[in-house]
Amino acid sequence: MHPNALLPIKIHNRRVPSRVADAIWAFFGAYLAIFYLMVLLLLASGLDYVTAWSATAASLNNLGPGLGEVAINFAEINGFAKWVLCWGMLLGRLEIFTLLVLFTPTFWRN
Repeated sequence: MHPNALLPIKIHNRRVPSRVADAIWAFFGAYLAIFYLMVLLLLASGLDYVTAWSATAASLNNLGPGLGEVAINFAEINGFAKWVLCWGMLLGRLEIFTLLVLFTPTFWRN
């Protein structure tokens, strides 16, 4: 109806500040980038697509069950894939931004 309209985002009739909306988009972008990077690393390690995708979802999202080779347990996958998934579990449980901040040099200054 109004293609050029700029409508504010509202929750319970209160306007959401643009900094909050930008932070949500940044988290979403970082999450997707890490998710796809993990899938690509698992694919490069020799896992099939279904196994790589479901193992990444299970570790990063704390989902639990996986598909493919990880349907029963993670014992059959290679060591590199297990390390990638361990980092994914840390990112999923400790929150992505928390760990990303720990690896920035400005955090450790002063």
